[in-house]
This record gives sequence, structure tokens and C-alpha cells, in this order.
Amino acid sequence: MDRLKSKVEEFASIAKDLPDNFQVVCFELLLKHHLQTLEPKTPHQTPPAKHADAETPDDAKTVEEAAQRQEDLVVRDLHTKVRRFLEKYSLSIDQLNNLFYKEDGQILPLYEDLKTTRMSEGQIRIALLKALHSALTTGEFSASVEGVRQECTDRKCYDTNNFAAYFRNNRGLFDFDTYTKSTKTVKLSEDGRKELAQVIKELQ
Repeated sequence: MDRLKSKVEEFASIAKDLPDNFQVVCFELLLKHHLQTLEPKTPHQTPPAKHADAETPDDAKTVEEAAQRQEDLVVRDLHTKVRRFLEKYSLSIDQLNNLFYKEDGQILPLYEDLKTTRMSEGQIRIALLKALHSALTTGEFSASVEGVRQECTDRKCYDTNNFAAYFRNNRGLFDFDTYTKSTKTVKLSEDGRKELAQVIKELQ
């Protein structure tokens, strides 16, 4: 008790040297801190806070499993017509693997950058690549017009007023005399396949 009394007097002396408006607050803080140091401490551990964006073991496992399901294409995955296309234009399976991958038995597109800022060129490149995607398994170098339109929309290169005109202006790349509203599918001509081979090389 004498020790506590001595401490109280010490704190009062310290507070007395401060301006009047700080004396009471200072005394209370000093006394409170001293009393806390006298309380018996019970050891306890606070679990670390979990960040909302922290990766849990389950998340890591899911990512790892997804990665394990993704595979490179091999020659046996390709339709015979695509193998001949690669040979004719001196393209390799590695170049295809930079544009497509296989997951759960499905071949999916990997490319993101079309390496052009022109809407017309973007639309034609999408048509060429979608035709290639189809040919990988079916052997038919053709693309759905609606599929091209949708991807152009997704990639923000859909020109509503000139969509048909871009096909007409590049009709040499496709197997039709002219593009009309009734055209549902665009099939690559020999010039179209040659242009596709060039696009594949540029997107590496």
C-alpha cells in the first residue's frame, strides 16, 4: 500500500509541472498505466486476422487442379487437314500452343491480343482464328457469322454499320461471291488460309 501511495505522489508531482488543463488527464493516465502493470497477466494468443483476398489451401488446390487439367496440343489432337495446313505454311505445333490449349478434352482459345487497333482488321482476324479453331477438330476452316459478331462485341471491335462491309471488302479471303444478310457461315478460301498462316506468325 505504501508503494502505491508513493507512486500516486510521484504521478501527482509529474502532473503538477504541466499546464493546468493537462494535469488531471496526465495523472489519470499515469495511474491507470501503473495499475495495469500490477494486474496478473494471462497468456493468450489472438489468431492472425485473415485477409479477404488471402489464398486458402482450398483455393490453391483449385488453381493447381485447374492447371493440371490444361494441356498442350499434340499432333494427334489435330485434324488431318490442319496437319497439312501446318506443313504447307511451315507452321509448328508450338505456334498453335501459343494460341490454343486443351482442357478436359476440349480445345480452347488462349490468345488475347489480336495485335491490331483497326476494327476492320480485328474483325477479319477474329474470323480467321475462329475458322482455325473449328478446323482443329472438324477439318473445316469456317466460322459462324454470329460467333464472329459476338467476339467482336466482347473485344470492343464491333462496328455495327460496317460489319458486313468488312467481309465484302475482304471477300477474297472467304469462299463466297458476296456477303449478304443471309450469310450464316464464312469459309476460308486458299487466300484466307494463307492470311491465317500470316496471322498465326504475327501473334506469336
